[in-house]
Amino acid sequence: MSLRIGILMGGRSAEREVSLKSGRAVYDALLAKGYDVKTIDVNAELPAKLKETRVEIAFIALHGQFGEDGTVQGMLELLNIPYTGSGVLASALAMDKITTKRILQAEGLPTPRFAVYRRPEEEDEIPELAGQVWDEFNGPVVVKPPGQGSSLGVTVARNKGEVVTALQTAFQYGDRALVEEFIPGVEITVPLLGNRNPRVLPLIEITSETGRYDYESKYTPGMSTHIIPPRIPDEIQAEIGRLAVQTFDLLSCRGLARVDFIVSEDGKPYILELNTIPGLTPVSLFPDAAKAAGIDLSQLAETLLALAQESFWEAGGFND
Repeated sequence: MSLRIGILMGGRSAEREVSLKSGRAVYDALLAKGYDVKTIDVNAELPAKLKETRVEIAFIALHGQFGEDGTVQGMLELLNIPYTGSGVLASALAMDKITTKRILQAEGLPTPRFAVYRRPEEEDEIPELAGQVWDEFNGPVVVKPPGQGSSLGVTVARNKGEVVTALQTAFQYGDRALVEEFIPGVEITVPLLGNRNPRVLPLIEITSETGRYDYESKYTPGMSTHIIPPRIPDEIQAEIGRLAVQTFDLLSCRGLARVDFIVSEDGKPYILELNTIPGLTPVSLFPDAAKAAGIDLSQLAETLLALAQESFWEAGGFND
């Protein structure tokens, strides 16, 4: 590929540091293969930076708000610059966990029971809200801010007091909290690669030293273990792969994605969420799955760039 590649990384979301690591890993992999590649730390001057560096195709290594949510994708389309990963609509849908859950529910796909709660006007009203949550679910819950990735702000609450803390944590990121029924089981992730009919890469079972696959466990070497293949029956793995592809297609994704599941103790898979720009750091899941499939990071990056060009030319360019 002779086109100049711009690695969009950093940004101003809570996942900035992860994005910088993903971007640097991709940059090093492509540079080692002889590509004309530049890194761009994304801020309000991004359009000028793209013009100044004469970027002809963008590799999006951004995570979270203002990067994974369709905003940068829309800007690149206005500039008629091809980019890796999903488009504006899929990015926006998948970034909002509540919207994703509602789509899954409407389509009859398995996902844990959930409810949405808004932040009260006064902080001292949160304990009362926590009581409502506990009464509604009558057991342990998972509380999440709906617009964050990398497990930021996610809490498993096992009693009413912990629900108070979990809601306070989630509300630090916005006005809404997504509350799900806690389902004990095995965490499985399904990496997908492709545009139409994406390839299902090797599934990964995730365990962590803390028992929670949270931000610390994800990005601290030695804190989590990726088990390939998962220790679940082949027929359940096949069902999870099918559900992952169905979710990918349902949200109109392209390029790559990672669909996260919990498999209950009785063997039923539940879809948790879909990530349109999975991490590509040295401890991330997607590169591990690709490696297990015989694809190193430079080959993965090359494939994603080719898929981006394929989507761009199939659309006739964004300006047409």
